[in-house]
Amino acid sequence: MSNYSGPTGEQHGSGGMNDVPWKDLTLKDLAGPLRALRTLAAEFPDLPAVDVQVSPIYPDSLELTLHDDLSAFETWREALGIAAETVTYHEQGFSGTTVRLEGSTEVAGATVRLRGFAPVVRPAATGDPVKAAAV
Repeated sequence: MSNYSGPTGEQHGSGGMNDVPWKDLTLKDLAGPLRALRTLAAEFPDLPAVDVQVSPIYPDSLELTLHDDLSAFETWREALGIAAETVTYHEQGFSGTTVRLEGSTEVAGATVRLRGFAPVVRPAATGDPVKAAAV
C-alpha cells in the first residue's frame, strides 16, 4: 500500500504533471479503499446510494457523499459507527446557504470519509442557523 497522504507542492504549480507522486500508482495501490467499498456493499446493501470516490490523489481513502438528504447521512453515520460528537458542521456558499457535515472512520484498512450537503434552514424571524441535520 502507498504511504502517500495527499497533494504536495508539485500539484500546486511548482512542477509539472510528471512530478506528482500519484502518477505512477496502479489500481493495486487503490486496493484498500476498494476493499472498504466492497465490505460496505456486502454489509449494508440496503443503505441509501451515495456518491463514491476513490482517487489516486488519496489512495488510502474512500469518500462517500450525500446531497440534499441529511437523514441519509445520519443513517450512514450510524451504520459506520461514527460518533455524532465527532461529526463536523460547516456552512459554505454565498451567505452560508449550504451545510456540510463530515465524519470519518476506518473500514477494512481504509479511511472512509462521509460527507453530507444540504441547504441551511434558518427561521425567518431570527435568521439564526438551524443545523439541517436536526430538522
